[in-house]
Amino acid sequence: MKKKLIYGMMLTSMFFLGCNDEFLQGEQTNVLTSETIADYSDDYPALLEGSLNGITSFIIEPFGVTGGRHYDFGQKSVDIWMDITCGDMALSGSAYGWYNDTANLITPVDFTQEENEIIWIYYYRIISVANTVISSIGGNDVVPENDESKRILGQAKAYRAYAYFYLLQLYQRSYDPAQEVLPFYNIDTYSLAKVPAGDIYDAVIDDLTDAVALLDGYTRTDKNLVDKTVAEGFLAYAYAAMGNYPQAKIHADNVLASYSLTTTDQLAFPGAGSGFNDVNTASWIWGYDLTEDLGHQLIDWWGQIDCFTYSYAWAGDYKSIDDLLYSQISDNDVRKDQFGTGTAALQPINKFFDPGRTIGGQYIITTDLILMRAEEFYLLSAEAAAKSNSEPVAKAMMIDFLTARVGAAEASATISPLSGQALLDEIYLQTRIEFWGEGKSYLAMKRNEATVTRGTNHVYRAGESFAYDSDEMSFQIPEVEINNNGLITGQN
Repeated sequence: MKKKLIYGMMLTSMFFLGCNDEFLQGEQTNVLTSETIADYSDDYPALLEGSLNGITSFIIEPFGVTGGRHYDFGQKSVDIWMDITCGDMALSGSAYGWYNDTANLITPVDFTQEENEIIWIYYYRIISVANTVISSIGGNDVVPENDESKRILGQAKAYRAYAYFYLLQLYQRSYDPAQEVLPFYNIDTYSLAKVPAGDIYDAVIDDLTDAVALLDGYTRTDKNLVDKTVAEGFLAYAYAAMGNYPQAKIHADNVLASYSLTTTDQLAFPGAGSGFNDVNTASWIWGYDLTEDLGHQLIDWWGQIDCFTYSYAWAGDYKSIDDLLYSQISDNDVRKDQFGTGTAALQPINKFFDPGRTIGGQYIITTDLILMRAEEFYLLSAEAAAKSNSEPVAKAMMIDFLTARVGAAEASATISPLSGQALLDEIYLQTRIEFWGEGKSYLAMKRNEATVTRGTNHVYRAGESFAYDSDEMSFQIPEVEINNNGLITGQN
């Protein structure tokens, strides 16, 4: 009975935390402390496993933060906000209004907007639970003695780094290691006041480096579990965000060694199916197998993107590729076929779709959720090469990448003449095209210090341009944090 009671308390309470003094100290009376878990972890290892499983579930949990808002469903909700903010995803029709304030770029400049609060709480809850697991297993510097403890510590450190990485991307306008940006707690350091970004980036690098080593040799049973390649993927992203492109390339290439790329037939219906709705696709690194027993309906990323799912994308809240971006896709590029025409103009009906392909037909969602795939690191490696004075390597990679999409002759003709900024611009463009709807364009915009110009098919702010470091391209520390944390002064 004691085991069941403690385990149940932990699972029901571990996410009801906010970023305030009590949250950072972990002293809520209704939450197990790290010391309490440590007391039981030897006898009941399911306590630590339950915490990790809680994070895993929370990443795709409908209503996970708010309990009732229809754009609250974990990482994929953040992906949509990022894609709409940077403009590559156009809100081209609005019937229910869930994304109006983001599309109108009100959310990024108004700290009272709910979206800011959801993002903030989502990541800090993951950090809180990860800290509890790490503390319970012995702290940041512990050297585990067995494989199971290594795996638990490695996954917890990867989750903590993942959350801080996204907070840095979303709440800092541009990379500046000296700028104080976020409250920070990693057990050894406790600060309600904002900490310099460089200190947090260093902690992210340390966590991910440890996670890669700790998870070496671990073989996962499902792709929703974090393994070495997921951790190393985030390590590549973190180094790239810091401008350390030689290291970014090393780790991107390490990830690529374990995966094959999406095939040409998988890039767009009606080829061999879709490379974007099945977790078993060979190029998927991190993703979730949605099954009927999970009960995902209506409130899910698929509901917001796929017109073949019974939800908002079918009922009038249309998400389309920006028409200016679409116009830059070669007519010979198979990826141009990912997007519809006519009444489904520029909607991703041939990229993201329920295999039944009946309009509004998928009610219980069983199409899978993609979080990371191999092409991310192929293009990141090419970008890193180009930014590290290795243009021949970058060009060879880009020709190879484009050959599967436009054919060998056009791939060579497009890439071979390029150098300098023109080559970097082409890699950035291909990154935007390749990862439309996957939440990666925002990260590339920040990394490449780009200015984005919206096309004509946006309900709001059509035709306007925004620099990567403008007010509109980053999010705000939410009102609830400002009110509850007296050490937060101003926005970033």
